[in-house]
Amino acid sequence: MTRRFAIVLAAGQGTRMKSSLYKVLHPVCGKPMVQHVVDQLKPLQLDAVVTVVGFGADRVKEQLGDSTSYVIQEEQLGTGHAVMQAAQELENKEGTTVVVCGDTPLLTSETMEALLQHHEQTQAKVTILTAENSSPDGYGRIVRNTQNVVEKIVEHKDATEEERKITEINTGTYCFDNQALFQVLKHVSNDNAQGEYYLPDVIEILKGQGEKIAAYRTNDFEETIGVNDRVALSRAEQIMRKRINERHMKNGVTLIDPEHTYIGADVEIEQDVTIYPGSMIEGDTTIKTGAVIGPNSEIKNCEIGEQTVIKQSVAHDSKIGARVNIGPFAHIRPLSDIHDDVKIGNFVEVKKSIVEEGSKASHLSYIGDAEIGKGVNIGCGTITVNYDGERKYKTIIEDDAFIGCNSNLVAPVTVKRGSYVAAGSTITKDVPEKALSIARSRQVNKEGYADKLKKMKKD
Repeated sequence: MTRRFAIVLAAGQGTRMKSSLYKVLHPVCGKPMVQHVVDQLKPLQLDAVVTVVGFGADRVKEQLGDSTSYVIQEEQLGTGHAVMQAAQELENKEGTTVVVCGDTPLLTSETMEALLQHHEQTQAKVTILTAENSSPDGYGRIVRNTQNVVEKIVEHKDATEEERKITEINTGTYCFDNQALFQVLKHVSNDNAQGEYYLPDVIEILKGQGEKIAAYRTNDFEETIGVNDRVALSRAEQIMRKRINERHMKNGVTLIDPEHTYIGADVEIEQDVTIYPGSMIEGDTTIKTGAVIGPNSEIKNCEIGEQTVIKQSVAHDSKIGARVNIGPFAHIRPLSDIHDDVKIGNFVEVKKSIVEEGSKASHLSYIGDAEIGKGVNIGCGTITVNYDGERKYKTIIEDDAFIGCNSNLVAPVTVKRGSYVAAGSTITKDVPEKALSIARSRQVNKEGYADKLKKMKKD
C-alpha cells in the first residue's frame, strides 16, 4: 500500500482577521480551525503529519500536541516556501502527500480520502481538489482541454474573459507524489510581484515536464472554503453548526429549533435526548439517553446521565448523574460531582462539591467545597461558608441530615448523619449524629415598642 503523508499549512498570522489570536486558532463550533483539520486527517491512516507553523507557533503546538510533528517557517514567503520547510521531514520518502491549509475547517476526511484514492488510481504526479462555484470571482480557475484533462490553473486576475466564465475553481488542497513535490520545489521561482514562492507553480513545472496532472471535483463547494476574515469565520460556523445538528438529529436527537441550538464538534449525544432552543453545549460533553436540556442552558465539558433535566442553567466541567433535576437558573461550577436522583433547584450554586443520591437543594443556596451525603435536605438560603479570605475549607454533611432555611455552615465543619440544623443557625462546630443544633440569638419581644418608635420619629 502507498505510504501517505500530510502537510498542514498553519504559519500565517491572518491580518485580515484583525485579531491578536492567530488565524488558525480561531474557533469554529468551539474548536480551533487547525484542530478541525488535523482531526479530519486522522482517519486517513497517514504515516506522518507535518504542520508548518510560524506566527503563534507555541500556541499552535500547545493546541495540537503530539498529534503532528512541526517545522518552522520563519518568514512567510508563500505557500511553496511553506511546503519547502517540510523537506527535512519528508523529502526522501516515497508515497503520496496531501497538502491542506489550516484555515479550512469544513474539509472532511471523506473528501480527502476520495482525493487520495483518485490520485493513486490515476497515477498522477499531482491531483488538485476542485469544486464548482457559481460565483468564482477571486478564485483560480481550472482550465481543461477537450479531453477533460487539466491544462492549467489560471488566477482570476490573469484570466481571460472566457476563462473567467469557468466555474470550476482551485480549492488550495492538493495531492502530490511526495518525491516529485520536493524535487520540483527546488525550481520554483519567486520572480513575481509579491516575491513569494507559490505552490501552484509546482503544477506548471510538472506539466512542462510531461507529467500527468489530475483533478478531483467535490460536489460540496462550502466544504472547501478558507477562512480569512470574520465574515468567512461566521459563515464557517453556520455551516459547521448545521452539519453537526443534522448529524445528531439523524442519530435520534430531538432539536426543537436547530437554527438556535449550538452544539460543539466533539459533543456526544445519545438518542432520545431533547434539546430546546438557546442552548449551548460545548467541549468534551456527553449526554445520555432521555435527557432534556434547555431552553437557554450552557453546558461545557460535562457528563450528563440518563433522564436528567437541565433547564435555563449553566454547568461546566462536572459530572451529573441520572434523573437529576437542575434549574431553572442554577449554576454547576467546575469539579462538581452530582449523583443520581438529586435536585438542584432555582438559584442554587454548586462548586467543587459532591452531592450524593437523593439529596436536594431546592432554591437559593450556595454549596462550595462540600461533601453532601445521601438523602440530605438543604433548606432555602443555606450557605457553606468555605473561604476565610486566604484558604478554602470543606463542609461535610452526612446522610439523611436536614439543614434548615437560612443556615450558615462555617467550614471546616461536619454535620453528622441524621442530624438537624435549625433554621437561621450559624454552625461553627461539628453537629453530633441525630442531634438538633440551634445556633441563633434568643427571640425577645418588647410589647408596645412599635408605638414608641413612631412617636420618636414624629418628635
